[in-house]
Amino acid sequence: MHIKFPQKINNFLSVFKRKFLPKTLFFRTMLLIFIPLIVVQVVSIYAFFDGNWKRVGNKLSDNLSSNMAFVIKLHHNENVDFQTVKQLASSLYNLDVSFYDNENKHNVWRENKKHTQFATAFLSESLAKQFPQADTEIFLKQHHTNLNILVDTQDGLYVFNTPVKNIFSSSIFGFVLWMIGTSLLLFVVAALFLRVQVRSISQLAAAAEDFGKGINTKFKPYGSVEVRRAGLAFTKMKERILRQISERTQMLAGVSHDLRTPLTRMKLQVAMLPDSKENQEFVQDINEMEKMLDGYLAFVSGEGGEKSSFVDINEMVSGIINKYRKNSNAMIRYSTNYDVSAVQGREQALRRAITNVIENAFHYGNNIAVKLESDNKRLELSIDDDGPGIPADKRDDVFKAFYRVEGSRNKETGGVGLGLAIAKDVIVSHGGSIQLSDSELGGLRVLICLPL
Repeated sequence: MHIKFPQKINNFLSVFKRKFLPKTLFFRTMLLIFIPLIVVQVVSIYAFFDGNWKRVGNKLSDNLSSNMAFVIKLHHNENVDFQTVKQLASSLYNLDVSFYDNENKHNVWRENKKHTQFATAFLSESLAKQFPQADTEIFLKQHHTNLNILVDTQDGLYVFNTPVKNIFSSSIFGFVLWMIGTSLLLFVVAALFLRVQVRSISQLAAAAEDFGKGINTKFKPYGSVEVRRAGLAFTKMKERILRQISERTQMLAGVSHDLRTPLTRMKLQVAMLPDSKENQEFVQDINEMEKMLDGYLAFVSGEGGEKSSFVDINEMVSGIINKYRKNSNAMIRYSTNYDVSAVQGREQALRRAITNVIENAFHYGNNIAVKLESDNKRLELSIDDDGPGIPADKRDDVFKAFYRVEGSRNKETGGVGLGLAIAKDVIVSHGGSIQLSDSELGGLRVLICLPL
């Protein structure tokens, strides 16, 4: 079910998801666990404090104020002296009581005013109910362990000293700490288990990405049943693809061997015939058949079982350019960054792809510019020429096998239409891209991007 919101709300949600929501599965799942856990804790603590805290606080405050009232009434009894009252208050109620008459009570009041005032709603309300005719104040002692409670009556000032625990229940804080501690423990356990599951998915994704680049990374499925099932499905799929590629390569190698034998016999037979124009055309047809066969085998063998390694693209491009520079009159400029990182891939396949592109530039241009750049994420190789170029509406078609642009790129000047097809197949299999555009030199620009 999809809920439709107004456009402004949809825009806000889109920006919120993009900027604030986590991107990875681990943190998104942890967020789904963390938010309900926090909500439950907050609601539980609020409900606990709103009920139990208030009930316990009122009960303790009422008990304390009642004990204080009893001590004051006992002091008013003429048959009991103050020392006896003080001993009874200390032994029965854990109260240290002092009494000051009306002449000395003001000095005592100012002395207590030096302490930090501690306002407690429960105790203040209880004292107001218990001593409606007296002035009461509550002060926290300097070490925050005792309370000084002042009750100013008509007969004099009573100062009660009692521990703070008499109006607070320590079990309340223990309950809160227990809830927070168990929640953190559950959160850590959930994070550990979730990390194991996410790690297996990440390794599966990395293995699939490496396989797409031609890197055969070992992967052993583990984790939950669904993740193991996906891993086993990927492993079986990879084995089927590799087996299919191997069988096709072997079949084409056999076809190549079978076709080269009659072609070689035909060339020998033609060589023994008198030299004539018809025989020369026949030899050209045979050579073209061999060239087409070699090109097709090169195209399909680009997916072969070559192992991946780290390739120095700068050194590779320099070697290819120097080879063509010796056998061509074209002017070429090569600029590079010597800090270019090595690319992990199949060296022979990459050499074949880059050679095809540079060879096309030498075939159709007189001025060539090659530039190699890189950053932390990708490597870019651009090849510009001043040749006739390729029309914009045919740039996608030239990557198709056996496709040739009519005109300048014909059989006499071009190949069999597999050069750019091979190049794209190799570059894409390494996780990169190849694009054609207009060059500043007036011809064609080929931009090759490879991930680092």
